[in-house]
Amino acid sequence: MMQWWNSDMLVQSNMMGEDESKNGMNEKKKHTEVETSEKDSPKRKWQFKVKVDLNPGEVICVTGNSVSLGLWVITKARKLCRTDEENIYSGMVDLPANRDVEYRYAVCSLIEPEVSHLDELQCVVRHWETFTLPRVAKTNNEGNGQLEVYGYHNGVEKVGRGWLTCANIIQFKLLNNPIQLWKKKLQGRKIFVKVTPVELKKNVSHEPQCNATEDGFSMETSEAPASSDKWPIIEVAVLNQAEHKLHRQDQFGQPYCENDFILFQAQVLFPETIAFLIDYYTYPSNGEEPPYHVGFSHIMPSSMKASEGQIDVPIVNVRHQPIGEIKVDYLVIKPLKDFDCSTQGTRQNEWKESWTGLDVGHRGSGSSFKPEQQKCADVRENTIASLKSAASHGADFVEFDVQLSRDLVPVLYHDFYVCISTKKKTVDDGDMLQLPVKDLSLEQLHLLKLFNLQEGKQKNSKQFSEDTEEHQPFPTLQQALEVLDPSVGFNVEIKWNMKLKDGTNELNNPLDLNLFLDCVLKVVLTYADTRPIVFSCFHPDICTMIQLKQNRYPVMFLTQCITPKYPAYYDPRCQSIPMAVHFAVSTGLLGINVHTEELLRDPSQMELVKSAGLVLFCWGDDNNNSDTIRHLKELGLHGVIYGQD
Repeated sequence: MMQWWNSDMLVQSNMMGEDESKNGMNEKKKHTEVETSEKDSPKRKWQFKVKVDLNPGEVICVTGNSVSLGLWVITKARKLCRTDEENIYSGMVDLPANRDVEYRYAVCSLIEPEVSHLDELQCVVRHWETFTLPRVAKTNNEGNGQLEVYGYHNGVEKVGRGWLTCANIIQFKLLNNPIQLWKKKLQGRKIFVKVTPVELKKNVSHEPQCNATEDGFSMETSEAPASSDKWPIIEVAVLNQAEHKLHRQDQFGQPYCENDFILFQAQVLFPETIAFLIDYYTYPSNGEEPPYHVGFSHIMPSSMKASEGQIDVPIVNVRHQPIGEIKVDYLVIKPLKDFDCSTQGTRQNEWKESWTGLDVGHRGSGSSFKPEQQKCADVRENTIASLKSAASHGADFVEFDVQLSRDLVPVLYHDFYVCISTKKKTVDDGDMLQLPVKDLSLEQLHLLKLFNLQEGKQKNSKQFSEDTEEHQPFPTLQQALEVLDPSVGFNVEIKWNMKLKDGTNELNNPLDLNLFLDCVLKVVLTYADTRPIVFSCFHPDICTMIQLKQNRYPVMFLTQCITPKYPAYYDPRCQSIPMAVHFAVSTGLLGINVHTEELLRDPSQMELVKSAGLVLFCWGDDNNNSDTIRHLKELGLHGVIYGQD
């Protein structure tokens, strides 16, 4: 086992999680204690006053660690009112007089019951202040009534995107030149694309009911599309240097150019009641304004039954004649059920300048299954023993792969498939059967005689010390969180099927993606406690979903770019460091984790990542060399993932 480079990051990294549920105290119990202590305590008047630019349909709220501020629960936050001064909002609140009160501002959309068709007001968090330390209302009334600027505090600007509370997010992605227009006069013209939500039925009750048929939902549309200014909210971004941040659509939509990656994002309460109208515009050949309407498409909710997929939709003109078609990749992101995120703090985008050169143990102590046997780790990868070995050698984080068993238990394992022997304990003469991990229950995974794919290919079983439980394959994620020292950081890589550039898939995974991620997230949110956690995945949509389903832990996008070592992925976001940067910034991710081969080929790309304010890790076989690791750290990488020489 290679010796880890000396690093003081272990203690520093642990600071990333120190605000989370200390001593395992239940949040409800803490709230009850605060409510009891404040019930008869003396009060003081405090005026909150803040300057903020709001879009139509948005409000500014204040939340904090007082009952009057909702005890960090966003749905109980205090809404501020607009003053006579432009973009300035204010509110008077009774606060405890015997202690300092912490607070933050958040921009929300409040959906009235007559719009949501629910009994209570619904709160959607658009964005919020994510300073490490919140603002403080001092007991000496210092700062009372003072004008503050939203997102700025102690000379620092820090605003994070909101997480999903009650709303769902639907994304439509236009990539790999998905629009085809057959009319000659339209070919070569610049096309503008606009997406508008359309309600399928008026006056929906508590549980929305649409008239559905075997072929889909009926078109009982309202007289006009849903409002684009208030709710539902539609935003658009283009993954390039100038337009990668989500923004409201222009009147005639987003210009579409060849090889663009355009993302439309809609926030809706009930996806099953909303269809989407896609309008296409172009300017007259003489260049005069305004543009004229070319045609339209409809995307029905019945065509988005899974969490992700691709839809082919015809483009028709006003006479309903087909004039082309569009291929749309979609993603449906649902809120994490039975878990309320707190506004007390977040580590999603926190990274100190001193946190550089982290040692991250690859699959624990390194890969134990490679064609070159001499380069394999001595301890089976992705086991408790492997993780402990890496930590004992000074690793700041241990990286491991997580997927689900058939009974929805998150387990540690890298490959999508395992080999089982049906005849003998050794594989020399036995028949090998290859099965997906997802098709086996946790009990089966623990009982069967299993072999790694490399063992099956080589017809040679590696011998590990598996007399103890810590050396057994397929430990659960919960077990890893409970057993390892809480100061050891976890880099949790999510394993999911990737579509390749040639149109094939790594795995046929019929499990719903929202269900998959919810199973993993609930285990981490329940058992991680103060442990530093970083999520990562090669699938960009999974990174987006983890970022939006919770507000506690950071996410990094794994990218391999284009390399002869691995087949290329279909999604352009996976094919280059610049595209990975645009995606990470657009989504609000902590950073990217790139294939070291790309950095060694062109080290100048490091500056592109850092100038975007992103954290940079690297991975790959090139890292299994002491000189290379030293060189990468000298270049200023934040983390290097490696195992053995």
